[in-house]
Amino acid sequence: MSVLSDLVSGISAGTIEVVDLTAPLSSETPILKLPPPFADTITFSLEVISRYDDRGPAWYWNNIHTGEHTGTHLDAPIHWVTAKDGDDVSQIRPQRLVAPAVVIDVSDRVAADPDYLLTIDDVRKWETDHGTLPAGGWLLLRTGWDARSNDQQLFLNADETGPHTPGISVEAAKWLATESPVIGVGVETVGTDAGAAHSFDPPFPCHSFVLGAGKYGLTQLQNLRLLPPTGAVVIAAPLPIVGGSGSPTRVLALVER
Repeated sequence: MSVLSDLVSGISAGTIEVVDLTAPLSSETPILKLPPPFADTITFSLEVISRYDDRGPAWYWNNIHTGEHTGTHLDAPIHWVTAKDGDDVSQIRPQRLVAPAVVIDVSDRVAADPDYLLTIDDVRKWETDHGTLPAGGWLLLRTGWDARSNDQQLFLNADETGPHTPGISVEAAKWLATESPVIGVGVETVGTDAGAAHSFDPPFPCHSFVLGAGKYGLTQLQNLRLLPPTGAVVIAAPLPIVGGSGSPTRVLALVER
């Protein structure tokens, strides 16, 4: 059989599991909250066009109202000023949307410190145990934060000093952008940067360095606990919005069992 036939047969037989890494998208989906005077994205909502009624007796459909960066979504390079002339989401080559993925699990450290930052040493330690990062692949950061995704307050975890969510250190973000072979990073939090990243130097280093290098971000992922450290393949399917800085995205992982 061909490789594709083997893949389809494996999915049908359950020897290849399809793991959904996408958070359900609804009016309850947590959204990023920025301090004044900065503008926020809107909450997702549906507007009924017709539902088996006088407006359309045999069909149901909706208009959707959402931001590009609501729920599980992909950040295109043009999202950040360091790549303002970079690719928009419609210009990402389809081949880059199917890629190997590795999972670095720091959930135990995040349980003790919600502001925990992934370091280069964390990545080096992972490589010692599991091998080098995959060329053209994703680094997915498991923090356990998806357990909070049904509650806006718990998910943003903000107090008078600002949000407290885990992320990636300045040094690690720069290294992932300029020295590592990965195509991008994926996280379980509302954005690829830590909650306190507004005060880093530079601010929001994951956005600044990773997107600035023409790489991508995936955010608000779920179920990373179901993936092995290596061996998964991720399919990320954003809408090809012309001029778009990002898009809500269905993210699936293929895992051999």
